[in-house]
Amino acid sequence: VIKCKAAVAWEAGKPLSLEEVEVAPPKAHEVRIKIVATAVCHTDAYTLSGADPEGCFPVILGHEGAGIVESVGEGVTKVKPGDTVIPLYIPQCGECKFCKNPKTNLCQKIRVTQGKGVMPDGTSRFTCKGKQIYHFMGTSTFSEYTVVADISVAKIDAAAPLDKVCLLGCGISTGYGAAVNTAKVERGSTCAVFGLGGVGLAVIMGCKIAGASRIIGIDLNKDKYAKAKELGATECISPQDFKKPIQEVLAEMTDGGVDYSFECIGNVGVMRAALEACHKGWGVSVIVGVAAAGQEISTRPFQLVTGRTWKGTAFGGWKSVDSVPKLVTEYMSKKIKVDEFVTHTLPFDKINEAFELMHSGK
Repeated sequence: VIKCKAAVAWEAGKPLSLEEVEVAPPKAHEVRIKIVATAVCHTDAYTLSGADPEGCFPVILGHEGAGIVESVGEGVTKVKPGDTVIPLYIPQCGECKFCKNPKTNLCQKIRVTQGKGVMPDGTSRFTCKGKQIYHFMGTSTFSEYTVVADISVAKIDAAAPLDKVCLLGCGISTGYGAAVNTAKVERGSTCAVFGLGGVGLAVIMGCKIAGASRIIGIDLNKDKYAKAKELGATECISPQDFKKPIQEVLAEMTDGGVDYSFECIGNVGVMRAALEACHKGWGVSVIVGVAAAGQEISTRPFQLVTGRTWKGTAFGGWKSVDSVPKLVTEYMSKKIKVDEFVTHTLPFDKINEAFELMHSGK
């Protein structure tokens, strides 16, 4: 058993608490990882807020991490102690019908137990003050050591800087893949990206790499425009600067609508606007943001009858074990950007400050 520091969420709506936790050794087909770096994501904040119906407490949050394998359980063959890895919240078992289907990346092998905050055998590897602590998204990267299923880990280039490539565990991969895998953005096309957080910026990068000729960023926070343009946005607008609905503004700006739009906020009203901002006959809108539980999307069916397509994406459509190492290689060879997404680097004990910075849009 390893004793180490972890940021424990004891209950919903309260700040994380830095505690000493005990991390049990990995059982069969499990891997224990020394986490070197972790990023914070709105999904962690969503669960911490208490709005997540799958949220269970006390829990160790975090799902964008990178580290070194410390030990492996029986039957683990893909990684060994000392390997550099990224934990994966969407695993890839290679055996289920989802993994065998090239149309999806949604491996279902451990979905049920992962959603309940436990390892595949139904138990937790974390304890603190004598209490069992739940796992989160199969990763729990807000701990100096974590245990994950062996299908939830990608071995990556040992030379990769872990304080950067941890972002490929969720946000950057999600946005980039939404553009190149889900939408399949074409050269010369026009795109609109709603929400210029980390995911939206990664969508912009993907649209640019795919060769889009016009990429319009949309956000209420104008402080985000400079970074969006650095990553490829050709222009940025705020819905507050117009008297008419943003979809009408975009239709006027683009002679009838955009070829591709992306919703990167998780707001069902914006999802509708993003669809309706698409061009009649061929426009494709991708939902990337995760809306709160129980919310529903709506539009007039005529929008779809007249040739628009509504799609969604999870982790950018990447089959995780196969794709994450390749994404790290693309970063190392400067095909994709990662460093530009890092705004702050803080010591682990300032993790609550990191959440404050995220909530304030900084």
